[in-house]
Amino acid sequence: MKQLIVSLAFTLILAATAHAELPSATAAVVQQSLSSGRPTVIDLGARSCIPCKKMAPILESLSKEYRGKAGVLFIDVQSDQAAAQKFRVQMIPTQVFFNAQGKEVKRHVGFLDKPELVKELKSAGLK
Repeated sequence: MKQLIVSLAFTLILAATAHAELPSATAAVVQQSLSSGRPTVIDLGARSCIPCKKMAPILESLSKEYRGKAGVLFIDVQSDQAAAQKFRVQMIPTQVFFNAQGKEVKRHVGFLDKPELVKELKSAGLK
């Protein structure tokens, strides 16, 4: 029984650390990305939101895959309520897509899978 509990605890710790998450972007990071000349997606959500948790590894993957080609940012609106107001977030998760000039070109509310995120980034100018 003791071995089972230790094994279960180890599995839970391993699962928690294996889950990749982007850090919550600051206003300076957002501004830098929007003025970079590259398309950007900002996912506004919360660490406690179920659809947001499902998107976390997808965003992490896209961030690595498109580094230098597109900005992929996450903002935790529970800890950054000013960003929620600035981007007019009414429900989470909300993804806001910007073109290379930093102009908002698309907005989506709810879970978005990787192929749809890529499609929208390409529509925003991802090459």
